[in-house]
Amino acid sequence: MRFTRRFTRIFIILCLIAVFVTTPILLFSSHRLIHLGSDASKEFVGDLSILKHRIEVQALNAVQQEEVENLKEPILDVYRDGNQISAVSLYTIDKNDSLGQPKNVSLAGNNVTTHDSKKESQQSLPEETLATREKALLVVLQEKSRPKEVQHSQNVQSHPRRALDERVKEIKDQLIRAKAFLNFAPAGSNSNFVKEIKLRIKDLERAAGEVSKDSDLSRRAIQKMKAMSATLSKASRLFPDCSAMVKKLRAMTYNAEEQLRTQKNQASFLENLAGRTTPKGLHCLSMRLTTEFFALQSEEQKLPNQHKFQNPDLHHFAVFSDNVLACSAVVNSTVSTARAPEKIVFHIVTDSLNLPAMTMWFLSNPPGKATIQIQSIDMFDWLPNKDILQKQESLDPRYTSPLNHLRFYMPDIFPSLNKIVLLDHDVVVKRDLSGLWRINMKGKVNGAVETCLEGEPSFRRMDMLINFTDPMVATKFDVKSCTWAFGMNLFDLQEWRKRNLTGLYHKYLELGSNRPLMKAGTLPIGWLTFYKHTRAIDRRWHVLGLGYDSGVKLNEIEQAAVIHYDGVMKPWLEIGLQKFKPYWKKHVRYEHPFVQQCNIHD
Repeated sequence: MRFTRRFTRIFIILCLIAVFVTTPILLFSSHRLIHLGSDASKEFVGDLSILKHRIEVQALNAVQQEEVENLKEPILDVYRDGNQISAVSLYTIDKNDSLGQPKNVSLAGNNVTTHDSKKESQQSLPEETLATREKALLVVLQEKSRPKEVQHSQNVQSHPRRALDERVKEIKDQLIRAKAFLNFAPAGSNSNFVKEIKLRIKDLERAAGEVSKDSDLSRRAIQKMKAMSATLSKASRLFPDCSAMVKKLRAMTYNAEEQLRTQKNQASFLENLAGRTTPKGLHCLSMRLTTEFFALQSEEQKLPNQHKFQNPDLHHFAVFSDNVLACSAVVNSTVSTARAPEKIVFHIVTDSLNLPAMTMWFLSNPPGKATIQIQSIDMFDWLPNKDILQKQESLDPRYTSPLNHLRFYMPDIFPSLNKIVLLDHDVVVKRDLSGLWRINMKGKVNGAVETCLEGEPSFRRMDMLINFTDPMVATKFDVKSCTWAFGMNLFDLQEWRKRNLTGLYHKYLELGSNRPLMKAGTLPIGWLTFYKHTRAIDRRWHVLGLGYDSGVKLNEIEQAAVIHYDGVMKPWLEIGLQKFKPYWKKHVRYEHPFVQQCNIHD
């Protein structure tokens, strides 16, 4: 018993000694191992980074050794993966940077091919140059680790030739791709992907709206664009078949073109319909003026200064129209710009329906010192049968209107006059027109502005409106002869009578009723009637296009004597070009009580 207790006591003492001795040793060795492991890992990672760094330096050196004379700038991809940086943005160095090296962008993917000669030249580079390039590469790699937004903005700044508004274009491309992927889904499918992509399309369209500049994009739109990018990546994995995508995009393009063509045809039809429709306000104004006219006594219905109507020494203007407001704008603009308004005599010819309204307007709104004569076309009993005009094929009744063709009978309407200026009712006079009477007509009948200058909106050729496949037309007329415009024309009525051009007009009108000689309207038959009888005048007398071309230059308008709203977009219609309406509106009396009562406002 005593021996057992002693042995046990000795064993416990030895165990305690062993514990006290081995514990510090174990703690010290474990601590050493920990430090040793961390240092080794650091050295291992450092070796990898150095190896990667050297490989990238060699790739950069190989690229910079390439010849740069025939290199071109990189083509921008329509779609980019935002999580990756292309070799262009990573390795391109601006030629104005500290390195002073030219741009080298001829990288294909991630592989760089170098030739033996370039390897030799690379090895012979000075150590300072290599060190400098290594520093530059380190800067680029640091840029790579920055946030995506900062990196994108710096890339845009480093490429001054990059297309502007890139994000707006990318949004549009994303919408097109999303709709294409949506068409791949089976009809009636209600899967999670279909719901997600529909939601992304709706959100992105709402966020982007009608924005056309990157600076106008909201932060919400950019967030929606990122969400759409993630959804498109998912769609690309679901539908990896590129050939099917190509077919779908072609079908979508074809459908879009068909819809665009249909919309253009509908818009053209509606414009022409609106152009030949009388607005409600003008109809109301005509009715009120007519009522007021018949309330007058017979003596009060006569216009003053009737003795000037046939005086050949005055300046006579002819206007053929049934539009009261348009005629008032022509008269007011002409009188307000005239140096001698007392010499001006206006001859307005309208139809019997609008004769009382037209007369009442100028009785209540006299044109200052100028003289007004108003007649009805029904007063000319000597006019030939109007059935010939009705045979002309035209969707627009104005082209076949007898009032429109009355211009070819001016020598008979004004038998005592020698010269007269014809003004269409859709013109505005901006300068004094007395200089027209001093133009030497050189034996010609019609003084007009030519429209044969190619490249201008008013350009016309003879064969655009006249059928040169007809043998008679081909032998008598030159297809290359210069065309001219109606709207502001100076006519020598004496020469007209000598050459009997009204009879020639009847001849061509009769021929055109029997075979397709020309298109309907007064312009093509006018080209035939006044062929070789037209004198070209300065283009500043008559500027065209304000009724169909929004690109008419403002300096041409300011220098013009007469501006013409030819086309369907008349200034009194809602479809008129807004930028040109003020020139016409300034000559309309919007303060007139009848004008206000008929809701005709400025």
